[in-house]
This record gives sequence, C-alpha cells and structure tokens, in this order.
Amino acid sequence: MAWIRKDETLQQSTLPKHNLNVVVIGAGGGIGSALLSALERDPNVANILSFARAPMNTSSKKTRSATLLLEDEASVKHAAAQVKAPLHLVIVATGLLYDKDHRPEKTWREIDPEFMQKTLLVNTIGVATIAKFFLPLLDRAQPSHFAALSARVGSISDNQLGGWYSYRLSKAALNMLLKSLSIELARQNPRAACIGVHPGTVDTDLSRPFQSKHSRHPLFSPPIAAKNVLEVIAKSGPADTGKVFAWDGTEIPA
Repeated sequence: MAWIRKDETLQQSTLPKHNLNVVVIGAGGGIGSALLSALERDPNVANILSFARAPMNTSSKKTRSATLLLEDEASVKHAAAQVKAPLHLVIVATGLLYDKDHRPEKTWREIDPEFMQKTLLVNTIGVATIAKFFLPLLDRAQPSHFAALSARVGSISDNQLGGWYSYRLSKAALNMLLKSLSIELARQNPRAACIGVHPGTVDTDLSRPFQSKHSRHPLFSPPIAAKNVLEVIAKSGPADTGKVFAWDGTEIPA
C-alpha cells in the first residue's frame, strides 16, 4: 500500500493494503493538516479520526474531526473512547517551540522554569498521555504504527551548539519516552512499531522566525514534509521500533 504517491509510483509498506484506520493528533497545525490531506487522498485509508485543539471542517467523507487538549488527560481519554475499530496508524503531530512571550533560549540566563514546564507538557508529557490511551487500540492482527514528530535537536550526541534548552530537553525526553514505550509495546503487540520522525525544517509558523536563507538544511513545504514523514513511517516495521528517523529515513542517534 502507499500512504501517498510520489512520481506516480506507489511506495510499498509493511502495513495492510486496504481499509486502514488512522488517527491524526495535531491536525490543525502546519504539518498536521498536510498529513491529514495526504492521508485523505490515499485510497487505502478507509477511516480517519483527526484531532485538533479547535473544531475543524473537512470535505472528506472518510474523516471525522473532534477536539483534543493533550494537556488534559480527561480530554485524551475521551478522544480515545471515540475509536471504534483497531488502528493501523496513530500519528502525533503536535509541538511547541515558542510562544508570544518566549523564544528558544540562547543562554542559560534566559531559562524560564514555567515555560520549560509548558514545553515539556506539550512535547513530552502530552505524547505520553496520548500513548497511554491510544497504544492499546493498535491492531494486533495486522502491522501498525505509533509515530510522533520529534527533532534532531533532541539528539544528545548530535548537540554541538547548545542553547534552545526547553525544546532540546523536551525532544530528548520524547525520544526516551518513545524508546521506553517501544519496549513495552513489543511485549504487548509484537506487530506494532513505535517511532519518532524528524520532518526537517518545514515552512510553518513554528519554524518561520528561525529560518535562514543561509541554512545548510533544506526548507520543506508542509505537503513535501508530510510526504517524507509518511514514507518514513511506511518503510518502518517492528525491527525499527524505538528509533528516531530523519525525514530522509536515516536514523538519528540518541
């Protein structure tokens, strides 16, 4: 099957070929909305349950939309209760890098404990809460995936620049979370995979203030980023569980 088309060629995956049930969390964001659109176009996806902080409208008959506040466990539990069939993909596309009062820290003097807690709540604890209620819903009879958007800056061994304390901390913690979840998931559901995916630098509101014309990293549009993310997921399987991959499929070191 294929999550998406690329050059008119279907990309093969380890997932079942038809009638896929998918959950997209964070569907209101730049990457999340692009992921939702790509999945809606995939003829092999039968049902999509999309969640965002605010109500969303969709023209696709295969999609049902609802709200979810990942900082609120009751909201996440209520969202999971809306799932009526085993899931083949749960993708978490949420993330916090900055807000109106805070930018990524350039020095330890800028560390704000309250903002650091907020970043951890969204980027790490929120994903943990989602996993608590959605991992048990993955299909046990067919291959399935739980995937969360991570970031290369969460790699401890790859950190050469420092700074960005809250974001780095939250993504490093997310990567550890995914690894721990994958170990338990392998015991409970050996056909499932739990991975992180770094989408690269994407032209969204989250990254726009930090884009540079002189960056050595490519800048992706949301549709291209969604294509890359879904291809990475489609090519992964139980042997890859617990790993974090970049947009091009290369593994990111811990």
